[in-house]
Amino acid sequence: MTWRRRRRRSTAAPLFVVAASAYGANAALGTAVAAKVIDTRNFRWVHHALYIATCATCGLAVAAGLWARPRRASRRAALALLPAAAPLAAIPYLGTHSARHPLVALAAAPFIVAGVVCSRVPSADRK
Repeated sequence: MTWRRRRRRSTAAPLFVVAASAYGANAALGTAVAAKVIDTRNFRWVHHALYIATCATCGLAVAAGLWARPRRASRRAALALLPAAAPLAAIPYLGTHSARHPLVALAAAPFIVAGVVCSRVPSADRK
């Protein structure tokens, strides 16, 4: 008799999608401001609120990924997202009116995408 392994996604996958959505919204707003499509002088706080939401949801996704089921898929997703913390933490200290700001912000993108992909790909559950 052969045993079929169940393939399941991480139960923390929705948090990884929320983190990526917050990052995407923040990047879109920042790009629109840089291209002078939107003027945020009167509501600059929106970009800051999206940055805080991005950092908070990325932290929640990593924390949830470390304890979610199945363990292997969830931990792989958490470890893929974890390096995004470095550029996200550096952004406030590097200045916002230079070319460095968008480059540092974009440095987090590959890790955020990797976290989403790893959280959505089913993995075999070992018992």
